[in-house]
Amino acid sequence: MSKKLLFIVNPRAGKTKSHAPLFDAVSIYSEAGYLVCVKQTKRRGDATRYASELGADFDLVVCHGGDGTLNETVNGLMRIPKEKRPPVSYLPGGSTNDFAASLNISSDLAVAAQSAMRMEVRDLDVGVFGSRNFIYVASFGAFTRTSYTVPQDIKNMFGHFAYMLEGAKDLDTLHPYRMKITADDEVIDGEYLFGAVSNSTSIAGLMKLPKSEVSLNDGEFELLLVPVPKSPLAMQALIRALVYQNYESSEGLIFRHVKKVVAETQENIPWTLDGEYAPGAPYIEIGIEDNGIQMLL
Repeated sequence: MSKKLLFIVNPRAGKTKSHAPLFDAVSIYSEAGYLVCVKQTKRRGDATRYASELGADFDLVVCHGGDGTLNETVNGLMRIPKEKRPPVSYLPGGSTNDFAASLNISSDLAVAAQSAMRMEVRDLDVGVFGSRNFIYVASFGAFTRTSYTVPQDIKNMFGHFAYMLEGAKDLDTLHPYRMKITADDEVIDGEYLFGAVSNSTSIAGLMKLPKSEVSLNDGEFELLLVPVPKSPLAMQALIRALVYQNYESSEGLIFRHVKKVVAETQENIPWTLDGEYAPGAPYIEIGIEDNGIQMLL
């Protein structure tokens, strides 16, 4: 009996409008013995709906699009009981593709499809943010609004540069966010320009974490907090630490490996989950589901 593959495609993602690479991927899946069912997204939430309503009836779910499409697909799959949850594969087609970079997934769709068909399964932790999930980062503060405020057409045209341009605007409006962070049993209370709870080596295409510091299935997040510098000298040291990825040696930056984060604030601070907008709340719990998703790489 043939295996069944659900192929969720965001046709607006990425710079190219040619469907030829997608046909190549479908051909590769077919040759590997899969009956392929293609579902194109037309609006926000479609990928989640397809994955949650149809996913359990398939042996494999593949999504093509940006990190937002992957986020939606994972959110849908997480609604399926774990014993019935199919593995997922990702064909990156967005403008930045942070998570694909962490997993060394090729931007060549045929190469990525062929790699997945080697059936090398990797367990990945999945973040839990209230009633929503994220696959690689929940963040607040500077630059976090960039990914969801840049129009899709501009992302497609200018790619990563669009994020840089939009992020630069934030520099003129930087202001501290007062927040009490409880990281496991440690309480960290202060003012921050940026914060991220991540399971990735790349955040917003702008910040990098050393691969030696990140494991995607160890049951822990990496917490990075960028506090408000107290002086121009401290600002220089902060920028230097970010540029050279000296997170743990910097006196200003806060970097931890944690299992659970609680964020408490008086402000309505917006968050992003894998680049998708998430409204803030006075009290937010961020947890992790160990090995929540299996991915074919």
